[in-house]
Amino acid sequence: MKVQIIVDSTVDMPEHSRSACRVVPLTVHFGEESFIDGVTLNKQDFYRRLAEGGALPTTSQATPAAFQSVFDEVTRAGDSAVVITLASQFSGTYQSACIAAEEYENIYVVDSRTAAIGSGILAEYALRCAALLEKKREDVRLFALLDTLEYLKRGGRISKTVAFAGGLLNIKPLITVEDGEVLVVGKARGAKQGMALLTEKLLSDGGINFDLPILLGYSGTDASNLEKYRADSREIWQGRGDTLPSTLLCSVIGTHTGPGDIFASCRENTEPSGASGTPKA
Repeated sequence: MKVQIIVDSTVDMPEHSRSACRVVPLTVHFGEESFIDGVTLNKQDFYRRLAEGGALPTTSQATPAAFQSVFDEVTRAGDSAVVITLASQFSGTYQSACIAAEEYENIYVVDSRTAAIGSGILAEYALRCAALLEKKREDVRLFALLDTLEYLKRGGRISKTVAFAGGLLNIKPLITVEDGEVLVVGKARGAKQGMALLTEKLLSDGGINFDLPILLGYSGTDASNLEKYRADSREIWQGRGDTLPSTLLCSVIGTHTGPGDIFASCRENTEPSGASGTPKA
């Protein structure tokens, strides 16, 4: 999955940058003739026709359907997108993009509030940010200490026998996500040993990446496990900020992992993780 940049045809930028974007064209009308901007009428031909004189050409905004067609391609690829348009004060193109985006997740529309190379500069910056984001995701390694194997069993991720044995032994599995796949990387007996294992993995797999935002996560209505972990692992966070933010995990993740879990992340280690097991989320 990657972040694609979508612009309308008024966003002026060098061709090498434009080729990295998806372009939704506006329409140019010379009298009774209509042309798709940049598709059936290139810039050179436009200015030649303009120099010939005659009635001033008119323009039409990009339609919601035109944006929808591009959004469909983005979602089929499993990607998200940022859309940058001509200022909404100049054209209804921004509104068309917003109307089309209502039907999609992970499509974000930005009103450039400028035009031509002004919006082109924003698009160039968006391309750089998207490239940086794709690079930064390689620096993130997520770990989760699960309170129980029960929810993995219910979801068909592990067998009933394994879940039953784990329950008898009070096993706390430690999982990670690698290239979109959930892997079990360790097991501990009891919460105390589990929290120690989580800290050990955070440090041994490259340490905390303090160049990125720091965030802990928890599941369930009781945050006591998280607070216990925050206190027990304080030595790895001390001196790195006044607060250590945390968030309650969403219902989708909680469906598969259950309550009482602790989530933390570190920088990605390029060495083999030695993970075992491949339950999928």
